Amino acid sequence: MKVLNSTNLANHYDLIVVGSGAGGLTAAATAAHAGLSVLVLEKAELLGGTSAVSGGMLWVVDNHYAREAGFADSKQAGREYVEAVARGRGRAELLDAALLHGSDMLEFIEDELGVKFLFLDNFPDYRQDLPGAVQGGRTIEPQLFNYRESLGDLADYVRTDGRHPYTMQEYETWGAFTKFPWDELNQRVEDGFAAKGHALVSMLIAACVRLNVTFAVDSRVTKLLGDAQRVDGVELEEGHTISAGSVMIASGGFEWDHQLADSLLSTRLYTMCSPPTNTGDGLKMAQRIGAATRGTREAWWAPMSITGGMRDGEPIGSLLRFERQGPGSIMINRHGQRFANEAQNYNDLARCLQSWDSPNNQTLNTPAHVIFDQSYLDRYGILDHRSGQPTPDYLIEAETLEELATKLNVPATNLTATVKRFNDMAIKGVDEDFGRGDSEYDRYWGDSDCPWPNPSLGPLQQGPFYAMEVVNGAFGTCGGIATDGNAQVIDVDGNPIPGLFAAGNATESPYASGYPGAGATLGPLMTMAYQAGRTIASSVRIPAESHAS
Repeated sequence: MKVLNSTNLANHYDLIVVGSGAGGLTAAATAAHAGLSVLVLEKAELLGGTSAVSGGMLWVVDNHYAREAGFADSKQAGREYVEAVARGRGRAELLDAALLHGSDMLEFIEDELGVKFLFLDNFPDYRQDLPGAVQGGRTIEPQLFNYRESLGDLADYVRTDGRHPYTMQEYETWGAFTKFPWDELNQRVEDGFAAKGHALVSMLIAACVRLNVTFAVDSRVTKLLGDAQRVDGVELEEGHTISAGSVMIASGGFEWDHQLADSLLSTRLYTMCSPPTNTGDGLKMAQRIGAATRGTREAWWAPMSITGGMRDGEPIGSLLRFERQGPGSIMINRHGQRFANEAQNYNDLARCLQSWDSPNNQTLNTPAHVIFDQSYLDRYGILDHRSGQPTPDYLIEAETLEELATKLNVPATNLTATVKRFNDMAIKGVDEDFGRGDSEYDRYWGDSDCPWPNPSLGPLQQGPFYAMEVVNGAFGTCGGIATDGNAQVIDVDGNPIPGLFAAGNATESPYASGYPGAGATLGPLMTMAYQAGRTIASSVRIPAESHAS
């Protein structure tokens, strides 16, 4: 254990938070703001968890930004939309809590904790075809934040995803990575700025520090003290015990426990991009004392490629976004044919990678590949690779489509026919097969400056041609510990377990299997953590003079 901002660790705290992602930090800061003593224990050597390597966006229905901008949104519309996205599988109590208190949470962390956001007024919901969807107004993102200036020595203990600090608003302006002002972004790195999830957790940590929250890293919690009648502390790996009025589990998912993931998830997970410390510790501890579990079949699915990236010494996947959404690339399956709208949201597209061909006892679409040509590489690059550089190992290169088909072991006649048909449709600007480019969401991720009618569609015409394998990946799992609407853990009979709370990827998601829009992971989990912090604070009588101002 390494205590970061306190010389002495107490034997008792009003609240112990297990995990230091956005959920844990929100609960910690909310409770500390009410005057509670709070300890945050982080298993890894760095703070921030999965949130720190995320996009940092929050999806909040009927938020105050939207109201002030005159957007026509409502919690009723948001509920109708989320229920449609989740196919009616969510629990009403959790859904209501996330929708009803999301805006309150957002205003609290802005006004009282000093977390600053940007309003993405034109970022569309993921499923524009479903009732209650809007074309903008529900997604916000963190502002750029100078974490080194604000956190001092503590900045060295905050996890970063390694990306340059830029906002989604800037991405919209600059477009392709080949057009980014890299000198300016390098200077931001030198100056200590953070963006996305890195900025979000840094601002929350700064708020916690101002409120006297104690942080400890390299502090794995292995056991909850107490039982289903009452939880009153934790035991750490080295045997040290600390008592608490309440314990909050915010320790992330179980995706890195491969045996657990294989036994619980609905399909095989091939790669992740979250911290490798997400091995289900919180889930297992809660199960040992009789906590109920729900939704463990699900994850925050995403199509990824394995390109050599590493996190904490473990290989991770690279999320494919513009690489398969930009004009001039397509995805093909094991038969050399397109099988989906490549520009749809990552969660739904990844589900297409999970399909099973029962008659032939094999996967239906995988192995799958993104295919693009030299002109695409010249315009946009692919991930960190740029035209003119040596072709990386994760790309398969061929002078002709026929040669590429041979290297991919797919029928050449199918691949050439697929590309010809797609090219004809791209030039006309209409995807007659899968509707790519029809929705506002598809076009948002396209290139409005491309020379073809539809910003999501472009032909593949100029060799060499390239292929990159796509696998079923995830940001993390999103099922586990069951809670009530205040994030209090419930047992197998539905009764609350006194003293035990949970939020985040360690728990059942309020949106069940649904992924309604950008920030639909952090928005509800931070809301549930806020609910937990308020509930815990209301149960503790604190002298008036000890309250934070």
